[in-house]
Amino acid sequence: MMRYKKYSDIPISLIKTAELTPKSSLYRQNFHIEPSSGYLNDPNGWSYFNGKYHLFYQWSPLRYVGNSEVWYQGWFHMISEDLVHWEALGPGIEPDSVYDSHGAYSGSAIEDNDQLLIFYTGNTRDKDWVRIPYQMTATMDKDGRISKNKTPGFTGLIPGYTDHFRDPKIWKEQNAYYAIVGIQRENKTGTCMVLKSDDAIHWDALGEIQTKLTQFGYMWECPDYFELGNQGVLIFSPQGLTAEGDKYQNIYQTGYLVGDPLNRESLQFNHGEFHELDLGFDFYATQTMISPDGRRILSAWMGLPEINYPTEKFGYCGCLTIPRELNIKEGKLIQQPIEELKQLRYDHKQFHETINTNEYFMLETGALFELAVTIEFKKSTKLSLGIRADKQNEARTLIEVDKNANEIRIDRSQSGASFAEEYGTTRTIPCTISNETKLQIFVDQSSIEIFINGGESVASGRIFPNEDQNYLFIESTDGDSAVQLDYWKLTKC
Repeated sequence: MMRYKKYSDIPISLIKTAELTPKSSLYRQNFHIEPSSGYLNDPNGWSYFNGKYHLFYQWSPLRYVGNSEVWYQGWFHMISEDLVHWEALGPGIEPDSVYDSHGAYSGSAIEDNDQLLIFYTGNTRDKDWVRIPYQMTATMDKDGRISKNKTPGFTGLIPGYTDHFRDPKIWKEQNAYYAIVGIQRENKTGTCMVLKSDDAIHWDALGEIQTKLTQFGYMWECPDYFELGNQGVLIFSPQGLTAEGDKYQNIYQTGYLVGDPLNRESLQFNHGEFHELDLGFDFYATQTMISPDGRRILSAWMGLPEINYPTEKFGYCGCLTIPRELNIKEGKLIQQPIEELKQLRYDHKQFHETINTNEYFMLETGALFELAVTIEFKKSTKLSLGIRADKQNEARTLIEVDKNANEIRIDRSQSGASFAEEYGTTRTIPCTISNETKLQIFVDQSSIEIFINGGESVASGRIFPNEDQNYLFIESTDGDSAVQLDYWKLTKC
């Protein structure tokens, strides 16, 4: 296999081939981050440094060039001044050392001593294809130059654990550096390891974080520990959970625990129950950062491993969610779209409609827009929204707000191009449906993100409509509903 260590080593003809087909895609996003070619997955190095936001993402640009003997996997670097408009800088962390020869895997970054301090997993394989993980450190200066430390911060395996050891999330407090890393025990259960360093170069394993979840999936990926509102929060992506009713419907999950702050000595984390962070179809591998004004902001991959998406036939796959601000309310995370996204709005229209049974409201929306919907149930029991619908409201993404069942159902079985149907085409979100229920919905060319009642619940999903699906339908069941609808077109970034 031809393994390119640096992007600059890849023949220009191969790069042009990889970037040609995506340009013809019907599904290119307009205000979401996605790759110019190849495969995007986890957000990495999510941080604020030197007056700009920095976001890297896992990137395999040659994945769809039709030749399995060609390979490159590293980080791609984006910067922004406002979290909305992004500039692509090109390759960031590259697989160019003996410690990351088989991929620069996920990691994180923080500003430290006038540099951006980066901590990531280097993936390697020996001649017998045995994995040896390395937890690697690097720095980026204010001119954007990245320098890897010559030796790993932490090498190899830990007794009692397998070689699945990756995705360090770093933070600093009281002149010490900490990181939480996903790991698998030898009994094939997942957990997190806590590392500590005095100099951010040499790291020691303090031990496993002590939670109540001792048998909870076979691997925990992309862990993130932080404190918010005097409470500790642990977000992670467990693999191997069994579906329970409406819970854990995706191939892999991402969720969180809220509790007391982590005890740095005993590593005890006293917490409440595990909650899924997003109840939609496509959401994984989150990472958070702190903005200059103190907000905790989350980014995530709007996709899942081992799922084949319709964009792959156009030579690319994957996008990131819109950034979300996190807060805690009654022991649960509240997620809200960041305020900066409002600058994308234009052509505002507002409607006040009473919708009766056997009637409907229809609006031509186009392919990228934002909706704010306030529903007042009068005599009705259910309100249905057909998003990105055709003129007959037959092809659509269906959102049903069911007052009697206290749940919201999302159905993408008629959304357009089908995929991942083995994991179901509907998702059910339990929530209290009061007489006044609010939805905020962001729709791009091939995605939908739904924020329910101010972000108490969120559901994200990829959808791949046909070109004639540019309408919104609203219908009421068993009586009339009063609806206030705010609609904005959104500009392309």
